[in-house]
Amino acid sequence: MRWKGRRQSTNVEDRRRLSGKGVAMGGGIGGIIIIALFLILGGNPEDIQQLQTGGASYQQAEGQPLPDDEMAQFISVVLADTEDVWDSIFASLGRTYRKPTLVLFRGQVQSACGFSSAASGPFYCPGDEKIYIDLVFLEQMQRQLQSPGDFAVAYILAHEVGHHVQNLLGIMDQVYGARGRSNTSEFNKLMVRLELQADFLAGVWTNHAHRMKNILEEGDIEEALRAAHAVGDDLLQKRYQGHVVPDSFTHGTSEQRYRWLMKGIKTGDINQGDTFNANPL
Repeated sequence: MRWKGRRQSTNVEDRRRLSGKGVAMGGGIGGIIIIALFLILGGNPEDIQQLQTGGASYQQAEGQPLPDDEMAQFISVVLADTEDVWDSIFASLGRTYRKPTLVLFRGQVQSACGFSSAASGPFYCPGDEKIYIDLVFLEQMQRQLQSPGDFAVAYILAHEVGHHVQNLLGIMDQVYGARGRSNTSEFNKLMVRLELQADFLAGVWTNHAHRMKNILEEGDIEEALRAAHAVGDDLLQKRYQGHVVPDSFTHGTSEQRYRWLMKGIKTGDINQGDTFNANPL
């Protein structure tokens, strides 16, 4: 992705110096996702232990550079690009886009949605309209793969920004409002449609950002699509529990995630992302 020398967002809250240990990825779904990405993109299974423990200390003096500062700069540029794209799209809808804040943390973090560790993976909290990302696992994954893979990272952030867009449009409230009226299986199906729409919105952002700023380099789209495919519920369940339980899906299959992201990239049309009425999904 072409990003150096471009505007970085000012809506970044850097809490990386507030914690003193490297990320430890355990058995949570965030850790499983990272390991799945690592394996599918070509990593050595023998290196997973190093990824999981990551025992480095990151207590640096104030003013000294942190090991993932370049990643922080990159993701701040991506956030700025999402701001410009969604400002434009919301204006075309006669609405005003309220920008989210990106929180960079290390190891653990407190949000309006509660206490979370790095093992939870990147997440969006509608309670404070903030996106939370621990960058250490991204850097570790890149080093192990010996590949920059920067647009896979851009996709991850764009997906979380997609959840913010859903929040602003009232979609997230409608989905979570159905929790008490639905059984677990029915609510999971709603969550799948919510997540697939966030993938679609990440694709819409990609389309508009490239047309506005010519951001894409060769291989970028493939990196994002490969990452989306790698975190499908069916692939993760088959890999880590040996069988697939569709009623427990919360994010969609690999094929669905790939297809909805690609649809957003190809069309760039927010009106074509109604995953809640799509049949088949």
